[in-house]
Amino acid sequence: MPTSRPPRSSQLALSALDALDALAGAVLLVDASRRVVGLTSALEAQLGAPVREGTPLAEVLVPQGGVERLEAVLTTGRETTARLRAGAETQAVRVRAVALEKEGWALTVTREPTARSAEGVEVFHGLWTQDAELRRVFRIVEKVARAESSVLVRGESGTGKENIAHALHALSARGKGPFRAINCAALPPNLLESELFGHVRGAFTGAVRDSPGHFRLAHGGSLFLDEVAELPLDLQAKMLRVLETRTVIPVGGRAPVPVDVRIIAATHRALRREVEAGRFRADLMYRLRVVPIFLPTLRERRGDILPLALRFLGELHQRGTRRVERIAPGARRLLEAHTWPGNVRELRNVMEYAYVIGEGAVLREVDLPPEFSEGRTASSPAVALSPTTGVLLDEQKVRAALARAGGNRSEAARLLGVSRVTLWRRLRALGEAGH
Repeated sequence: MPTSRPPRSSQLALSALDALDALAGAVLLVDASRRVVGLTSALEAQLGAPVREGTPLAEVLVPQGGVERLEAVLTTGRETTARLRAGAETQAVRVRAVALEKEGWALTVTREPTARSAEGVEVFHGLWTQDAELRRVFRIVEKVARAESSVLVRGESGTGKENIAHALHALSARGKGPFRAINCAALPPNLLESELFGHVRGAFTGAVRDSPGHFRLAHGGSLFLDEVAELPLDLQAKMLRVLETRTVIPVGGRAPVPVDVRIIAATHRALRREVEAGRFRADLMYRLRVVPIFLPTLRERRGDILPLALRFLGELHQRGTRRVERIAPGARRLLEAHTWPGNVRELRNVMEYAYVIGEGAVLREVDLPPEFSEGRTASSPAVALSPTTGVLLDEQKVRAALARAGGNRSEAARLLGVSRVTLWRRLRALGEAGH
């Protein structure tokens, strides 16, 4: 009686697992049909449970952004954040796929430290911090994710609003569904309406076929509306109707289409002030702002600046040839004193600039972008807040001065080189005189 040979996928697993266990540690093997064929003992020990051979990869691994990103993880080979499931356990991990010619992929898996360490460090869906306030926000996100309420994420540019939106989706019961994102400030009103609600063929010039729109594409999942305060007023009325009726009517169409979507919105503006100014509908604000989440700025997380800078330099070393081992004291002082209007995104860009411009193992003051050297030539210690007068005060400089002064307006006025009355007038013009 002829002996049966193991399937080719099993041969792949048996021949590779022992070597991978010794060389790479936690590894998941996947065949060309995107099914699990094995995992190393290191990964099984990490998970605390086995993964059944033949399980579809989509049931085991969910990348940040949803299962629709899975193909990109396999084909690009870039490391990404994901959730790995085994039995009832789910872990936050970082994963990178290595193609095994036509046989499949080996996925290297690294546990992401989501729990707080002794130093108070936490990585939460791509956001790193040791700041107590931001960690408190993470706990709020975990609670809110379990509900179906609409969420408004408020924060300056570069604070991680989209990361929070991804976390709200990934941690929710809708995590297996689609996640769609659209920037409401990036498109003209007529195109934005079509992108949101879809259109029918012939609705306008160039509409050669039906298009479902983001609401319908997010059915059963979450829709992230970035910069929602930039929605035109006429689209705000249509958005309100969609949220109230849970149906959309495509541009050029007549029949309403049911949609089941959780809304996660984000803005850097205060919606209440936009309502007072007549630029935003109060009824829509109440629909979107059921649960507000406020993200702290980087200047409010001073203790995160240097550790984040070193993390970004470490990431750059993985892709480049220079290895920065430390930051010179002068450069450290400049980084800590900077007001970071672009927050973490700006810090990442500054580190990339310094990495490319400088040489050697030490990052020095001269490696930093020009705005840092401009600051050193000023006679006042408030270098980024150069004095000016009257209503010409730049909003960014006013906010930065207040942040440096800890909210003390007399001290902020001194830093700006203006009187307290002048500062008060400027704050009133910005709508913040009473805050």
